[in-house]
Amino acid sequence: MPRYSFKRMRKLLMVTMICLGSSCSNIEKATPQPKSSFAQRPPVEMDVDPIMRGTIAGEAVLLGFNDTVVRGYGLVVGLKGTGSRAMPVEIRALLLREMGRRKMSDPLQNLGGSPSRLLDTDDVAAVIVEGIIPPGAVGGSKFDVRVYSAPGTSTTSLEGGRLWTTELRSGVLMSGSQQSFAIADAGGPVFINPFSTAVAVGADAVDRLSGRILDGGTVLKDRSLKLRLATPSHNRTRTIQAAINGLFPREVGQRNDTAMGKSDEMIDLTVPPSFKDRTGDFAQLIRHSPVDIGAAEQTANNIRRSLLANPGAAEAAAWRWQALGKKCIPVIQELYTNPEEQPRMAALEAGAKLNDPLVVPALLEMAKSGPNENRQAAIRLLSKMASNPNIDLGVRNFLDDRDMDIRFTAYECLRRRRDSSVRVFPLNGRFKLELVDAKKPLIYLTQTGDPRIVIFGDSSELLLPLTANMWNGRLLMRGESADANVQIFYRSDPNISPTIDNVPAKLSAIVGFMARPAGPRGVDAGIGLSYSETINALHTLWNSGYIAGDFKGEQDRLLAAILKEEKRATPVDRPEFPSEEEIINPLTNRAPDSPTKELENKPKVIDTVPR
Repeated sequence: MPRYSFKRMRKLLMVTMICLGSSCSNIEKATPQPKSSFAQRPPVEMDVDPIMRGTIAGEAVLLGFNDTVVRGYGLVVGLKGTGSRAMPVEIRALLLREMGRRKMSDPLQNLGGSPSRLLDTDDVAAVIVEGIIPPGAVGGSKFDVRVYSAPGTSTTSLEGGRLWTTELRSGVLMSGSQQSFAIADAGGPVFINPFSTAVAVGADAVDRLSGRILDGGTVLKDRSLKLRLATPSHNRTRTIQAAINGLFPREVGQRNDTAMGKSDEMIDLTVPPSFKDRTGDFAQLIRHSPVDIGAAEQTANNIRRSLLANPGAAEAAAWRWQALGKKCIPVIQELYTNPEEQPRMAALEAGAKLNDPLVVPALLEMAKSGPNENRQAAIRLLSKMASNPNIDLGVRNFLDDRDMDIRFTAYECLRRRRDSSVRVFPLNGRFKLELVDAKKPLIYLTQTGDPRIVIFGDSSELLLPLTANMWNGRLLMRGESADANVQIFYRSDPNISPTIDNVPAKLSAIVGFMARPAGPRGVDAGIGLSYSETINALHTLWNSGYIAGDFKGEQDRLLAAILKEEKRATPVDRPEFPSEEEIINPLTNRAPDSPTKELENKPKVIDTVPR
């Protein structure tokens, strides 16, 4: 090849390379697309029962659906030498820190001196406080709490004490910097349950190291409910959001829509005001609501066929019918007398909650005979229905039933329905006295909600002659057979003069006198006992044979719920649901506004606090 040709080719190659380099530098680099947040997590596995197909629960997981057990260390004050200055070091440090932070500002405690000086007396006791918050509870809602003496203390009794306001947290009970954030607080007078242990013959077996504060807990902020779709889809999110808002439209006083989509897989839920005290029902209705809110009659018939083919799905069927609304009533009416128990109960429950008047005769008939569980269930369903004189007249017949639980259930039903057979008398804001028109005498004590002493039979009287000595002589009662009154001697403090009053021997008059505030002696004067003290005095009189009939307490639902929730929880680690910051909205390439930093369903652990 000639020399000049080789040089020419080399120049041509160099020019070509320069041109290619300059043109490549002008090519815009593609912006890397964010990875789908869904792709980074394993998909949600949905095991859907056939009767749940077409529901929101069939396409999404409801986060925050379970109850939340909360606990904390607290301080009971106002004890009269029955507390304990001895307590574990870490608990003392926590209480001192909290007292300093709050500056001992609770005006009801009248605390004097420094925090250290207060803890160095036997008039206070370190306690463990626990309660259970229902799913979706709104801020400010109340719940009952349990209080018991902390291990490592020498407290002998919590009776007459008051829990100083304390913070409650979810998860394991801890102290120091490892504590989780507070989601509730609790405080108030401690009620000692006289039925926490069996009453021994001739002895006082009441557990005074454990008590209740009825409606003593307060939720600090709304507990969020969220839906996470099994398969992310913006179209499906909008469809489910529209379905929920169609079934639960915005109510007066409700700031946001009931459902608000936050991403292609997450929907925030707001509890409507009408469900403030029934957040558990709201959560169930959301889960069982149809995604397609049309063709309600056809859907109700499909549920009916599925239930008859599989009676074990009765609970799901009842909730599904309730979510469909009144349009399904004609479909379920024919099941009110179905020979199979489970389909019949599912239809009766749905009919009662949808307020179908035709369900009343069937429920009243069920309440007359059969297993106790079904009888109580029938009366409870009647209590939730709208005003109906047939219900009130029918349930009154069970106030003197042979079974004690049926009597209690009938009373609760009539009380809820504001029937005239239950008369309520507030006693100075401390608790309520309720008189029930019944023939068989009975005293019934509540352990949930507002404190109540319920007397069945307004004509009940103390059995005379009577001589009773309580609380080391602080409270004395004496009555003769021929006398219509009972003489009551009471000394609230050893250093003050006692009061001596003549009170009618009628049981309701005795309870009212115990609860009314002390003051100048007269018609309206009393001795100002607390709910716990009044119950203790009544229990002592009954145990000594001076009160006829039975003396019963409401079932301890709080402890049963806590134990049930702990049994459900497991110590096995499991993946947490994602926080909103982790969910990227592909339309905006950023996280949703106002992210929530924590979700409800955190890994559960077994409590190690001894009971």
